[in-house]
Amino acid sequence: MNTPDHILVVDDDREIRTLLGEYLQQQGYRVTTVADGRGLRATVETSRPDVIILDVMLPGDDGLTLCRELRARSGVPIIMLTARGDETDRIVGLELGADDYVAKPFSPRELLARIKSVLRRARSLPDNLQGDDASGVFRFAGWTLDAATRNLTSPQGVVVALSGTDFRLLKIFVDHPNRVLTRDQLIDLMLSREAGPYDRAIDVQVSRLRQRLNEDAKDPAIIKTVRGQGYVFAAHVEAGAR
Repeated sequence: MNTPDHILVVDDDREIRTLLGEYLQQQGYRVTTVADGRGLRATVETSRPDVIILDVMLPGDDGLTLCRELRARSGVPIIMLTARGDETDRIVGLELGADDYVAKPFSPRELLARIKSVLRRARSLPDNLQGDDASGVFRFAGWTLDAATRNLTSPQGVVVALSGTDFRLLKIFVDHPNRVLTRDQLIDLMLSREAGPYDRAIDVQVSRLRQRLNEDAKDPAIIKTVRGQGYVFAAHVEAGAR
């Protein structure tokens, strides 16, 4: 008998927690509902949710802060709940590492479809391409990436600013060095969502990351293009604990 997937719902609205808890349980999921960051942290410490539904507007630490905190140590799929029309929260949430978002008010059926999508895409990856927990220190070509703090330090000792997207893409590459990653695989690992308009955006994101690494655009040494296939992180990577 298969163990049901565990969904953690974080929302300070009691009605939403009750509605989602009952609905998702009816759909065969195991559901935990909490009202704030304290409840989220306590649940994550004692169990490992398969998906976290995280409201942006929360008392204390807001959803964006909690998303950043989760991404610093875990690759668990996160679906943000945002106010309708609040595009800034959606963009920032995705930059911080959220996998998807649903605008309020929403249909429970729509949220269910998003849950199934992130679970399906996360599990469609080969075992050796599953995302690792975002921890540890990675050294390559003189550069150092501290995954816990998300600091990238140049060979000259300068800390280079990374957006959430930059970090996630670089973390994927250092987790899988010297392996050709197709655009589809990068989309899956980056977003755990349907590719849609993001497919060609991967090329733009790779180009931007190369700039962060001071790569020669015409002859990059670290992130190389494999014509007709994708990209390969060609540098030797040394991984260790903080």
